[in-house]
Amino acid sequence: MAAKRILLVDDQEDIRLLLRLALAPLGAELLLATNGAEALRMAQERRPDVIILDVMMPGGLDGYQVCRSLRAETTTPRPFIVLLSAKGQQRDIEEGLRAGADHYMLKPFSPLELNDLIMRSQTA
Repeated sequence: MAAKRILLVDDQEDIRLLLRLALAPLGAELLLATNGAEALRMAQERRPDVIILDVMMPGGLDGYQVCRSLRAETTTPRPFIVLLSAKGQQRDIEEGLRAGADHYMLKPFSPLELNDLIMRSQTA
């Protein structure tokens, strides 16, 4: 299986570091963004296979809005989107899935579960 390109979007540096460490065993190219606008720009320019997207971010675009924007884009390949959030109420999860996320994962996350999810997304 060819190495994949994964965009990690989180405004907290420690979470980005945890994600990088967790995903390193996959051998994927890891791209980093710190806010929604940067995530949209990088997604359009770099065409990631997977996007791991924080829900609560500063700068005017939250993860739900970024997800909806990415799903509205029909001229580019459809990435597998994982919303990653500390917001774990049922209504938060439902909003994430309505926004077009393929999966909603709660923080703190399991690195093994995340890797397994990404590996399964590549075979789908």
